[in-house]
Amino acid sequence: HVQLVESGGGSVQAGGSLTVSCSLSEAASYSHYCMGWLRQAPGKEPEVIAAVDSDGRIAYADSVKGRFTFYQDNAGNTLYLQMNDLKPEDTAMYYCAVAPLRMYGLHTLNPRPFDYWGQGTQVTVS
Repeated sequence: HVQLVESGGGSVQAGGSLTVSCSLSEAASYSHYCMGWLRQAPGKEPEVIAAVDSDGRIAYADSVKGRFTFYQDNAGNTLYLQMNDLKPEDTAMYYCAVAPLRMYGLHTLNPRPFDYWGQGTQVTVS
């Protein structure tokens, strides 16, 4: 059973930093699955902002490249998204998600294959 639980959201001033984390169930961490961080602002479509592909390469959306870092612990059970230089336009609900298939490169930035999502954690930048 795939389960994902996010934590670590909150409110921060522009220019600040925040790290959100995601605990994965064992079923969510199969080696060829793609895992990613998505966000959704009110009235907008979900956006994949960072994802790791089936070869372990990480892709970032242009909107966060150079500011956000996606990493995971050695056991692969926890995902992290470190967010620096936050901007008001980063305000959104942040989700970790799993796509249960092989994907490579920039294909991981398509939100449609991400079938399993956590409950989300709110990030507000003022």
